[in-house]
Amino acid sequence: MKIKLLALSFLLGGISLFAQDYFPKNDGVKTKNNNYTAFTNAKIYMTPTQVIEKGTLLIQNGKVVQVGKSVSIPKNAVVQDLDGKSIYPSFVDIFSNFGVKTPERANNAGRSAQYGPEREGFYWNDHIMPENNAVSSFSYDSKKAEELRKAGFGAVNAHIQDGIARGTGLLVALNDEGSEAQRILSDKSGQYFSFEKSVAKRQSYPGSLMGAMALMRQLYYDLDWYSKGNVDTKDRSLEALAANKGLTQIFAAGDNGNVLRADKIGDLFGIQYTILGGGDEYERIDDIKATNAKLILPLNFPDAFDVSNPYQAEYIALKDMRHWNLAPSNPKVLADNGVEFSITLHELKSPSDLKEKLMKAITYGLSKTKALEALTTVPASILGMSGQIGSLQTGSQANFLITSGEIFDENTILYENWVQGTKDIIQSMDLVDIRGNYDLNVNGNTYTVSLTGSIDKPKAELKKGDDKVDSKMDFSDNWLNLSFSDDNMGSYRMIARVVPGSNTISGKMVLPNGNETMANLTKTSPFEEKSEDKSTEKPELVALSYPNVGFGYKEKPKQENILFKNATVWTGEAILENTDVLIKNGKIDKVGKDLRAGGATVVDATGKHLTAGVIDEHSHIAALAINEGGHNSSAEVRMKDVIDPTDMDIYRNLAGGVTTIQLLHGSANPIGGRSAILRLKWGENADGLVFPNAPKFIKFALGENVKQSNWNSFSRFPQTRMGVEQVYTDYFQRAKEYDAKKKSGKPFRYDEEMETLAEILNGERFISCHSYVQSEINMMMKVAEKFNFRMNTFTHILEGYKVADKMAEHGVGGSTFSDWWAYKYEVNDAIPYNAAIMASQGVTVAINSDDAEMSRRLNQEAGKTVKYGDMSEIEAWKMVTLNPAKLLHLDDRVGSIQEGKEADMVLWSDHPLSVYAKAEKTLIEGKVYFDLEKDQMLRESVKKERNQLIGMMLNEKKNGGKTRTPVQNKKERFECETL
Repeated sequence: MKIKLLALSFLLGGISLFAQDYFPKNDGVKTKNNNYTAFTNAKIYMTPTQVIEKGTLLIQNGKVVQVGKSVSIPKNAVVQDLDGKSIYPSFVDIFSNFGVKTPERANNAGRSAQYGPEREGFYWNDHIMPENNAVSSFSYDSKKAEELRKAGFGAVNAHIQDGIARGTGLLVALNDEGSEAQRILSDKSGQYFSFEKSVAKRQSYPGSLMGAMALMRQLYYDLDWYSKGNVDTKDRSLEALAANKGLTQIFAAGDNGNVLRADKIGDLFGIQYTILGGGDEYERIDDIKATNAKLILPLNFPDAFDVSNPYQAEYIALKDMRHWNLAPSNPKVLADNGVEFSITLHELKSPSDLKEKLMKAITYGLSKTKALEALTTVPASILGMSGQIGSLQTGSQANFLITSGEIFDENTILYENWVQGTKDIIQSMDLVDIRGNYDLNVNGNTYTVSLTGSIDKPKAELKKGDDKVDSKMDFSDNWLNLSFSDDNMGSYRMIARVVPGSNTISGKMVLPNGNETMANLTKTSPFEEKSEDKSTEKPELVALSYPNVGFGYKEKPKQENILFKNATVWTGEAILENTDVLIKNGKIDKVGKDLRAGGATVVDATGKHLTAGVIDEHSHIAALAINEGGHNSSAEVRMKDVIDPTDMDIYRNLAGGVTTIQLLHGSANPIGGRSAILRLKWGENADGLVFPNAPKFIKFALGENVKQSNWNSFSRFPQTRMGVEQVYTDYFQRAKEYDAKKKSGKPFRYDEEMETLAEILNGERFISCHSYVQSEINMMMKVAEKFNFRMNTFTHILEGYKVADKMAEHGVGGSTFSDWWAYKYEVNDAIPYNAAIMASQGVTVAINSDDAEMSRRLNQEAGKTVKYGDMSEIEAWKMVTLNPAKLLHLDDRVGSIQEGKEADMVLWSDHPLSVYAKAEKTLIEGKVYFDLEKDQMLRESVKKERNQLIGMMLNEKKNGGKTRTPVQNKKERFECETL
């Protein structure tokens, strides 16, 4: 009875659908096809983990009606027997630009950059465009849809890939025969973001990664303020952002560092982004896993480098070689660590490349089930569309693939891709399997023909006796076209139509003289699939290091208790001969003579010098961006957002005894970004490099740079030095008013820029100010005094000797170069006695680098002050240790060797102010982050690994793999693998 009712409901359902059309029929008499289609005896993957053997799939009107082993097939059903074949859900890509017009790049002609927005009624920044809807610029592309269907896709989620806030996407079924209304499954399928500016807009801000991050944060603060009804005018961008907050939020990050940066923004505002990765997540898998984010994963595995030219091979960075070797393992690593991901075609040259990349990932350990989930159920779940796409359940879209077997088998044929019940034939199911061994008799000669490969793309090998004969074969739509050349006989060509079930392929043979005759390929034995046990053929993978570049460590340094015996100890106040220093639990425990080890590792330091670690007050290493020059104030940006823990300069600095740096914003604008004070813990992630509980700093700048008068910034304020003063006065007045309103308890719009400047006024943040000319130095101190705070440090300060008395009275320190001068006009008056003169007036003076190369030789730069100014050795040494620690307000923790301070120390082979001195060991918190002996071992390890990877790449080329030509980049070569 139930079966009869079910069949009746099928029939009535079809009539009901037709009867309920609400639009008139004025274009002739038409009959709507409500027939069912039933696919029987197939192996059906309802989901990657729900598999039905010998099952039936029943569809009608583009939807799945029923699926199972026992399905009642209605009378008005077309039945297709798929015995021996498989059915899978069609694939889904959720990061696509299918059918969406790519914005044209803006014309940047003109004398000046654009600082304000072009639009009115929208957010103040043109790169914020959440009001954009991809459906508004969508045009279905049949040609591209065909390519996607051939790769197995039934639906794609497209968006406008332009801008920081990109607007909403649309989910499209790849059905050529459907109407637009039928194809578009969702016209607002997700909200997209990135760190990339719009190519179609000219607004200068943001001009950096840290600027983009600050803009994103401020956008969300402004959304909160706007949503509470605090703004009288209407902002269409914020209206759209608020309206779309319930959608899936997708962030285009593009590499493992940006995945973490995007996630931090999301965490700050309670948003869990789905994040587009970069294929390098394996390098930082623990951090990636901790985000709890679902990833969209490109399979952009790089081709091997062509290393046949040894000169070119020298300029390939080890990290790039490693990435070639390890990238195919990325999906497996993510899956093994429980990170959920979908797979995208993004960054592949063609959809047809997908299978090759998938097969490679599977070879590297990705399970086939996880691969199928990443193409079906996971993307559907991310979009909240699990009931419609990505699986074959009752009521879902009839999007499915018919294959000859297991979909990720190398020889499996994709026969058909049905989208919304519309069939697309990829390869005819009538295709005959012609593989096997044959004899061919022509002109009294017998040739053996072996047909191997896949069913749809067989390969031919001809032999005459034991000699191989040059041949070429095409096979399409069961037509065989075989040509070959026999040195003795000439060229032949056979054309034959293959008949199913026959062991003989008969056709026409064109002889060398042009005559035609009949010829037969007579099968002598069937094709036997070689059962290669690939389970033991695991790809050879090199080991990761921390960081994953040349000279990275296989294990992160561990804290040790160490006793240095009989060293010459530079405490920071005195030089002690034959003295011992005991380090316990990361701190300096004791300083004295004849100390006992108590289980600590003993280091014989006889004839060597032990000092505090070098501190660089002004550095720009280990950063992915230095300047945010799009505004005259960028107090909202943070250098800690763009820390690059893989920068080889970290290791080089450790090799020069440097343990702490202040990572400063550049000098593109009067008010720069917030500093990051770093401990150079080589191997830690970005957060692990940040000096814990360090005071807050910001970079200001004076002089030629901040006017940007050589940047073609003609519409920007300021353009003069006196204009720079007015910028400071204006911003501090605004910050004062902002802070007063905040403290009043009245509602206020949270402004990251004003928050930062208010911290300065409240003594919670210190200024390190780029400076040269005495008039501006005086001006800056007067502005500070006007707003009742003190400048902390003038850095560069090359005319500091002219105003040293005023600096001492104000209470500001100086961080200068030892002997740089005359490298631009405003430093023409610089002298090498500057440091000594400022120190003589009571100014706390440090020597800084501002240069990635000089930073690892700051011990020598300090030594120059002994020559230029007759400084004592201990006072000279303070200029790169204790004095910068004082300027950074860290002298209670580091900068000298005193009991109770943190064990940031250096063991030198010679007098530390000497050009002959080498840092033998550099310690941070009692951990050895650089060891000269270990460095020699690392050098050998790098050479060995390079040779190993070069050998792998040569084999890849030899075996027919794709290769790419190395690009000569000496900077990259040096940064990754040499000191």
